[in-house]
Amino acid sequence: MRIVLIACVAKKKKVPAMAKDMYIDPLFKKAYRYARALPADKIFILSGKYGLLEETDIIEPYDVNLDTKPIDEVKKWAEDVLAALSRKTDLQQDEFVLLANATYREFLVNRMRHVFSPPFF
Repeated sequence: MRIVLIACVAKKKKVPAMAKDMYIDPLFKKAYRYARALPADKIFILSGKYGLLEETDIIEPYDVNLDTKPIDEVKKWAEDVLAALSRKTDLQQDEFVLLANATYREFLVNRMRHVFSPPFF
């Protein structure tokens, strides 16, 4: 299966929304369109606050940025995301496309066997 992971962005709606609709920054919208065009078997969103999100998860607006967190917190976040991913995907067999910056990717990629990140991320 091809799994796409899209990092959250700072610009969000001010009201609760589905995860795929919460992020209103043009970069997220571009990444989401790219994921849909691949096609992907599954799309997840990497949230600095919520961890791994399904597209249709309803979430509250928030202001959390992994880029400003201490490394130990980022590692813990990554472990939580990997645990959630391992319940929904096969980290060794599935193909993962990461549409995320280095902070979001750093502690995830070493546990996935087949990982691709386009050069524009």
